[in-house]
Amino acid sequence: MVNIGVSGHRELGNDQAAANAVDIVLKKIKESYRDSQIRVISPLAEGADRLVASRAIEIFSAQLIVPLPFGMSEYMTDFKSASSKTEFEDLMKLAVQVVQIPEEKTREAGYLAAGRYMLDHCDVLIALWDGRSARGIGGTGQIVAEARNQGKPMAWIQIERQESVPQSEPKRDVDQILIHYERFSGINR
Repeated sequence: MVNIGVSGHRELGNDQAAANAVDIVLKKIKESYRDSQIRVISPLAEGADRLVASRAIEIFSAQLIVPLPFGMSEYMTDFKSASSKTEFEDLMKLAVQVVQIPEEKTREAGYLAAGRYMLDHCDVLIALWDGRSARGIGGTGQIVAEARNQGKPMAWIQIERQESVPQSEPKRDVDQILIHYERFSGINR
């Protein structure tokens, strides 16, 4: 069994480019763990969390473990639309395990606790991240920094969020998205 953790932004910029890059990374991980079942550990927040989980399930019939930072009804208040809530509920039905993270004092601390649970239980991390330093507690920048400190193998899909792309520049096309592999040679068996 190979446990894949996911951390990333809710807004991914070019969604098709991000999905194609996730597919490439998942296939590379599967090549490295040829005879292993894939299990994804994802809190299923909007954006990156759901994208990696849904692609892994679709391509490899992956198992899904969901660490929830809050109770379900409280967590769902962070989702923007009815369709987002439905998407979350549909993915939750596919989970083989739901881990309720103990309640924290703040929302940020809850997200950090869920991120740390994911990081502590994964063999490799997929991060859909703009590369910027952490701007708050529990976000992708912090999780990536902690993964690096732990020496965790990571595939970093460099995404461009809407606010980081000047209006004069076009968004990257599907074939221009950047994927960085860190400590990946260590995952080959």
